Amino acid sequence: MYFQQLVHIIPTLDEITPSHSSQTLVTTGGSHQLIIVQRGHLLIAAKDQEPTVCTQGFACHPDYGPYFIQVPKTKEVDYVVITYRVLPETSTWTLYGPLHTISEIKIHYMIEELLRTMYEIDTHSVDEEAAQQFRKRLMMERILFIYLYESRMREELKSSVNSIEETLSYINEHYMLKLTLPMLSRRAGMSEGHYTVLFKKHTGETLMTYVNNLRIEKAKLLFQQTDLLAKEIAQKVGYVDYFHFSRVFKKITGASPSIFQQNHAPKNTDRTSKD
Repeated sequence: MYFQQLVHIIPTLDEITPSHSSQTLVTTGGSHQLIIVQRGHLLIAAKDQEPTVCTQGFACHPDYGPYFIQVPKTKEVDYVVITYRVLPETSTWTLYGPLHTISEIKIHYMIEELLRTMYEIDTHSVDEEAAQQFRKRLMMERILFIYLYESRMREELKSSVNSIEETLSYINEHYMLKLTLPMLSRRAGMSEGHYTVLFKKHTGETLMTYVNNLRIEKAKLLFQQTDLLAKEIAQKVGYVDYFHFSRVFKKITGASPSIFQQNHAPKNTDRTSKD
């Protein structure tokens, strides 16, 4: 949504102010503010809202001000407030709330350049002044682009992680059923390839390794707590083919099902099975 708005506006920088202390930020007219944390963290609250911990950036919309910026008493904080307008003035620009980035070095470099351009560079002609104005606009657009793009990436990743977590819960509860990559990836709402990559990144294991380890752990518990036959246990934990179960069990535990059962079966039972 924000990109659809951004493509039709021109952000123009009015002011950039470094700060280290608490303050109340009053928004007037069509002015917008970006609060960018360079070191430490802030507590930011809009009018009648609960404070939000800000470690990177926060977009202030004039409709929700004033904003109360609180610096923790025992912490040192460096941050800047960028005041800007959007043109045309009748444009829709609804950016508001926490902003996130993995490109803090780029953001901080552009902040330093904007400060230098605003307060250190003297222009000696109208053309030079126009060039500096254009440069500030480009940096302002770049800062907005990075925050919007990488905040969206973060939300997409968060959504993907939640989807992986949901399928893990499903696997843990339904390990005894037939579980396939196509079925689980559809449940997560992503392609098989994307699901495979995210699953390995999240768990440290492939889907098949995770499922086999889970099933064998459940089988070990059944061997220790019941007098069921090994073939019965294989079926209860999701293996239709007992010989496949036997191979997987030995690969993971180092012992065949029958040997494990003999060593760990409950007392008062001598029921075992052959591999």
